[in-house]
Amino acid sequence: MTRLEDLAKGAAVRGIVPGTTVTVVAVDWLGPTALELTYKTPAGRVDHRLLYRDDEPHLELLERPAAWGFDGSGDAFRLVAEAKRIDLAYLFDPYVAVTTALVEPLPHQITAVYEEMLPRQPLRFLLADDPGAGKTIMTGLYIRELLIRADLRRCLIVAPGNLVEQWQDELDEKLRLPFDLLTTDRVEASRSGNPFAEHDLLIARLDKLARDDEPGGLQDRLLAAPDWDLVVFDEAHKLSAQLVGDEVKETKRRRLAVRLRERTRHLLLLTATPHTGKPDEFELFMSLLDPDRFAGHRRSKAEHSPPRPEASDLMRRVVKEQLVRFDGTPLFPPRRAFVKPYTLSPAEQHLYEEVTAYVTTEMDRADRLRDAGERKRGLVVGFALTVLQRRLASSPLAIYRSLRRRRERLERRLADVERLRASAERATAPTAEPEVPALDVELTTAADIEDLLELEDDAPAAETERLEETLVDLATAATTIAELEAEIESLRRLERLAAEVRRLGTDAKWRELAELLQEAPEMVD
Repeated sequence: MTRLEDLAKGAAVRGIVPGTTVTVVAVDWLGPTALELTYKTPAGRVDHRLLYRDDEPHLELLERPAAWGFDGSGDAFRLVAEAKRIDLAYLFDPYVAVTTALVEPLPHQITAVYEEMLPRQPLRFLLADDPGAGKTIMTGLYIRELLIRADLRRCLIVAPGNLVEQWQDELDEKLRLPFDLLTTDRVEASRSGNPFAEHDLLIARLDKLARDDEPGGLQDRLLAAPDWDLVVFDEAHKLSAQLVGDEVKETKRRRLAVRLRERTRHLLLLTATPHTGKPDEFELFMSLLDPDRFAGHRRSKAEHSPPRPEASDLMRRVVKEQLVRFDGTPLFPPRRAFVKPYTLSPAEQHLYEEVTAYVTTEMDRADRLRDAGERKRGLVVGFALTVLQRRLASSPLAIYRSLRRRRERLERRLADVERLRASAERATAPTAEPEVPALDVELTTAADIEDLLELEDDAPAAETERLEETLVDLATAATTIAELEAEIESLRRLERLAAEVRRLGTDAKWRELAELLQEAPEMVD
């Protein structure tokens, strides 16, 4: 039985308030047989009550559990302790991302992350190491380090379309970073309609974002989502702009980067070719990182123009010759390149000159189209002729097939125009010769023909090849039936020359390559 003397401050008692355990706040004795008890209910209400010896049978003093116990689950305690250790690991292990990743980074990768990137808060940086230096690994280590330090929750990686799967695989396999790909299915299946708000670790295709800039499109949804902690642009040289006179010509890719720059705390650009040899364009490129410092890209041509701003504190550039292992040995063997000249056969030389003359003539007509206001058509024709000339340098077989396909497609196009003219003559007397319509092709890989030359090296190989074949076969600068007939006749003549070269079997380039592979000492030792 509980006695009145057992009641003390902090004791838990039942029987004071029916069905409730109260906590004793104070005890004031009013004599040997009575006291005034001040108590607090679980709801936090403080009250008083007089207790007498007659109340003792109704009181029950409960034992409070000890503040510390040792009867809990050892496995649960070990799990919590390990989680807390990992949470605080960066305070004791300055390279915690390295020690917890499934990769053995090289010296230049560690210095890039821990000496160049992590100390910068916020990060605005260009990582411009040579190809093969492992910029994906460096980026992954940086992301992992920020995640461990609770300094990053949302990260967006924007890469060319043919590299996004590689990014996802490497980050998952080597660094256990579970990034999602922004696919059409993921966009359509988004519950909220905004996939950028639903995924914190995301990889997106550069052109998919850059070209979908219509109201309500992907860009609008991207900017409506919560801000990012880190945005990474791979192959960042694609974000450059051009200075034409006093006017800055920006691509859609560049405009996307400028808009995203304002929606992220950290911005990291990756490229192996940061400088094209044009200082003004390099400053425009660096203005993505520091628009204030590199705002004066329109430079005076006077003798005392201001010096160009320094960019070394915003970028790191390490060439292959500087990359070494921990023991100091070079990471890459020395590379020595030599040009092996070869002489075309008379038939090949004649074909080369004739095709070059054809391309030059058609290029002049494409320039006239641009001058006449048909800029997009001129661009497409120029691109098609450039591809045709590249096939010429490849092999006689490649140029023969390209010439034959182009001639066949243009002949079908001529037949279509002839049918249109015949229909018009039957309907009414024509007043002039009908024009050849401009090329009308659905470019599934380019929403804007002006970005065609940029897109070629960004699309998947199969898509690029299909696009090239379509344009080489169809794009023509001919605007009248007479011009189209003349071009077809030129193609027939070039096709006969290419067929003759194939019949002779004189492929000088292949013959020289075969000789190198079979007889050069470098192939043996």
